[in-house]
Amino acid sequence: MRISLNWLTDLVAVDLSPTELADALTMAGFEVEDIEDRRTWADGVVVGRVCDRSPHPDAEKLSVCQVDIGGNTPSTIVCGAANVRTDAYVAVATVGTYLPKVDLTIKPRQLRGVPSEGMICSLAELGLAKDSEGIHIFAADSFDPDSLTLGSDARPLLGLDDVVLDVTSTANRADALSLVGIAREVAAITGAELKLPQPPSLSPHGPASGVGVQLTDPKACPIYIATVLENIHIGPSPLWLQQRLQASGTRPINTIVDVTNYVLLEWGQPLHAFDRDRIQAVTGQTDFTLGVRYAQAGETLVTLDSQERKLAAETLLITASDRAIALAGVMGGEATEVHDGTTAVVLEAAYFDAAAIRKSARSQGLRTEASARYERGVNPAELDLACQRALQLMAELAGAQVVDQHRETTPAGNITPTRTLTLRAQRVRAILGPVTNLGGDTPQPLPVERIQETLTTLGCTVTPTEADGFWQVQVPPYRYRDLEREIDLIEEVARLYGYNHFANTLPQEAAGGFLSPEATLSRRLREAMRGAGLTELLHYSLTKPQSPEQVVLANPLFTEYSALRTDLIDGLVEAFQFNLEQGNGPLNGFEIGRVFTQSEGQVTETEVIGGILGGDGRQGLWVQSGRPQPMTWFEAKGLLETVFKRLGLTGVDYRPEAEDDRLHPGRTAGLWVRGRLRLGSFGQIHPQLCQQRDLPGEVYVFQLNWPVLVTCLAAGRQKAVKFSPYSTYPASDRDLAFYAPVAIPVSDLEKVMVKTGGKLLDGVTLFDEYRGESVPEGQRSLAFRLVYRASDRTLTDEDVDPVHQKVRKALEKQFQVVLRS
Repeated sequence: MRISLNWLTDLVAVDLSPTELADALTMAGFEVEDIEDRRTWADGVVVGRVCDRSPHPDAEKLSVCQVDIGGNTPSTIVCGAANVRTDAYVAVATVGTYLPKVDLTIKPRQLRGVPSEGMICSLAELGLAKDSEGIHIFAADSFDPDSLTLGSDARPLLGLDDVVLDVTSTANRADALSLVGIAREVAAITGAELKLPQPPSLSPHGPASGVGVQLTDPKACPIYIATVLENIHIGPSPLWLQQRLQASGTRPINTIVDVTNYVLLEWGQPLHAFDRDRIQAVTGQTDFTLGVRYAQAGETLVTLDSQERKLAAETLLITASDRAIALAGVMGGEATEVHDGTTAVVLEAAYFDAAAIRKSARSQGLRTEASARYERGVNPAELDLACQRALQLMAELAGAQVVDQHRETTPAGNITPTRTLTLRAQRVRAILGPVTNLGGDTPQPLPVERIQETLTTLGCTVTPTEADGFWQVQVPPYRYRDLEREIDLIEEVARLYGYNHFANTLPQEAAGGFLSPEATLSRRLREAMRGAGLTELLHYSLTKPQSPEQVVLANPLFTEYSALRTDLIDGLVEAFQFNLEQGNGPLNGFEIGRVFTQSEGQVTETEVIGGILGGDGRQGLWVQSGRPQPMTWFEAKGLLETVFKRLGLTGVDYRPEAEDDRLHPGRTAGLWVRGRLRLGSFGQIHPQLCQQRDLPGEVYVFQLNWPVLVTCLAAGRQKAVKFSPYSTYPASDRDLAFYAPVAIPVSDLEKVMVKTGGKLLDGVTLFDEYRGESVPEGQRSLAFRLVYRASDRTLTDEDVDPVHQKVRKALEKQFQVVLRS
């Protein structure tokens, strides 16, 4: 929200500089995003009067003006505006003036042979309008004669003697969307005196107007006030009102509309003015009843922005004799808007339910200053005060007379928005800790009287109880929505007392921090992945809808991100493709994230680990020679097994499977731990998909189930990683070749060899596989190298041969392999 300091100082007697005030608000939780010093926009611009105007001798559209700016002689200024005239009071940028909004420094110059000493300014050149039709002329009847002193600073007349703060409030602080709310906050921070306007109560004095109010949905609209005003004189608002609106980012329109916008900015209470005669024309009735209801099927309404809107069932409407005339709390209707010929209005002041307005605004894709405040929640306790403030200004500025007023209140509207909370001094101290600004080197407990004083400045009524250090705190209505619990009051004490005044110590009740088993595993896993050369990736959980198993959002922001992902593979493939397209070479990466599936209306959320491997990792390096050499199945599998080894996870089996169309049917394996728990999958991207995505020939992906991985490691199925001394004795190698059925996994053969070989068998390596001529059908020829070694002696043939023979017999017995000589 844009806060004019000239306006703010009318409400609270603050004497801080703009920068100091911005720092104080930011430290109190209201971030000031920008300080707009409007005083710099027209430094050097003065009030001048055009004494004489004559056509330029050599340019049809230029005028040569003699302008009195308070010196001994008038200044000659060449002006190109069509509206320049004699005796006009104007804003003159003198020589040397810099106008930042148009990046122009005024210098003496010759225009078609005529010297010009200065410039007569338009509002656009002063930064007060996007474009202007001619120069700005001060209306003499709008100013005190003394303020139009020739040569005096023009900034006060232009509203440029002001500084505007762009303040951002948190979503729970609905009261901060108003000048009064910010003024209360500044008073609480600085201790300055509040000077809030207290409008008089204007009573109706005319005969019954024939306007009634009927509420049919008490939850959506608990309170509705309709005030009829007559004898209105529509015209431009006074300059001070226009300037305050402009500083706040609102365009002035006319007295009645400007007053409603002014009260919205001042009190945070949206109001709306209907033209009474136009309502009568819409309804065809002299007497009508205003109501609030939801839209019906097929209804439409043309709003103030001249858009015809098809109304949804959740759109809340203002009606006159059941005819829609406005979007409640959002925008008025064009058919009943106030115009230059308006003489009587019906002023609406209502309290709408926040959820109802939020749904209504979203149904129309329309968010306004009014709906933004209703959505956060306005203060119903100040509804009458805001209404009276508007009536006061309309009477003063437009000559309006209050003829009739109708107030309809449901039982929900009679509830006073306040609550009483219990606050304990001991709890405040335990949560916040000691303070450092009370003198001395040692932090001290926060004094009880400072706690009470801080809450009092917020507008709370603080009553001590019989128990020492306990208070009953009554929350003011304008803080009803965010002060709900004792901890909220404690936060307010910390915020206003100053976070920087509390000692840097842990709260007394804080326990020592520790990592959960899952967090510890996550760190180990990331370390293992990075150690294997993989880069961590991160993608959105939202993606394009592609399958019926996906969870699709009911109201997505973008079609490209309208469904939740069911796995990580698609995102990894896109990242791999993007990396290649950018000339960065192949990508070996991993991602830890959540995937979502649904079945019979139930949504399941699972944490998974995914990875992608492929391409020639030597690309671009000097060691590369010849054609690119893509990563092989065994290299990719080796990287994954390196990760398992770093984690201490053993007993992972690879079983053939072909369930995913994106993967090569003959090069896809399911990962199983101890033959019972399915850990995930590993496979090569299908060649057709690689061709479609222009990927290298062989790219591999894996996806692991996080809960299963946690279960496996937590259950003690991992092998502890520890150092063992190397044997200093030589090894004895034996080669073992045989025919084995293709269906038997190599891992099963290796397990039998390791188990049978016992302590002497130091390693088993597959070094050859052959299928083809001379190999029986359905079988393959495998050759292993077995390394035998002892830690305490050099092995002899007498030591090795019996063990090796035992391994051969175990393979023949369990797998019926045919040994080769």
